[in-house]
Amino acid sequence: MSETATTLTGGCQCGAVRYRLLKPPHKVSVCFCRMCQKAVGNYFGAFASSRIENVVWTRGQPSVFCSSEVAERGFCRECGTPLSFSYPGMGTLSLAVGSLDDPAAFPPSHAYGVEGRAPWFDTLCRLEGTRTEDDIPEEELPAYRSR
Repeated sequence: MSETATTLTGGCQCGAVRYRLLKPPHKVSVCFCRMCQKAVGNYFGAFASSRIENVVWTRGQPSVFCSSEVAERGFCRECGTPLSFSYPGMGTLSLAVGSLDDPAAFPPSHAYGVEGRAPWFDTLCRLEGTRTEDDIPEEELPAYRSR
């Protein structure tokens, strides 16, 4: 995989916090544990793990919440976007995959906390669906672009 600025950068939704990875993540995973579900407000969290020295904050700094006795979570204080997960002192920082500018570039290779995975989860990818532009008049689409 090429190390392009698009695939190795990311940030929050409002743009107050931005980062760049000096190297591609060494592991990408999803976690279904209840703590990750609560932290990201979804069925699972997806994280791209890097050595902490390979993550450069290029605009702003994340705020940190201690989500347990052993874990910290970074987020944007302005817009609330979840940005990271870490075990302090371990030398790694796991970035929220959804905060990457090109999240599809890094498919997960492992799942953690599978005891928290909902029994119907495997059916999600088989749901009938529509594209955003199918449900919104063309002239209104610009208003739906993420900041």
